[in-house]
Amino acid sequence: MRKSMTLSLLLSAALGVSALAVAHDGGPDFGPGPHGHHAEAMLALHGLNLTDAQKAQVKQILQQSFATLKTQEQAVHQQHEAFEALSPGASNYQSAAASLAQAEADLTKARITARAAATAQIYNSVLTSAQQSQYASQKAAFQARRAQWEQFKHEHPLPAGASSAP
Repeated sequence: MRKSMTLSLLLSAALGVSALAVAHDGGPDFGPGPHGHHAEAMLALHGLNLTDAQKAQVKQILQQSFATLKTQEQAVHQQHEAFEALSPGASNYQSAAASLAQAEADLTKARITARAAATAQIYNSVLTSAQQSQYASQKAAFQARRAQWEQFKHEHPLPAGASSAP
């Protein structure tokens, strides 16, 4: 039963990724990595039958969101590389670690805020009222499926020492 549930989830994920590729329409790659939230935004819009004009608006909003974070992400990346180059015996090792942790926390906060702003802008200025209703229905269905999966995992725990990887 657990294998069939895992297979179902994998197939759903594969369909979601292929849906993203269709909805993506050859724009910038917002795939895995620090900009994965843009891919999630596109997945959330799948099935809403966006017009070409709406897709262009969404693309522009997401590109603007990406651009606002780019400088901060580059700075954190450079700070991370500088920290990795330090020896654990360096006198400033702990302070560099604390500084990097704070920079990454600030970046995470900025990403979450940018994602929320982009989502709100798309929802309020791009989607029609019918698409907003459909979006809400899709979100509720996704949350229900997630709750079912969590309940299933709780009721059917893996044996001790077993890996959760498929």
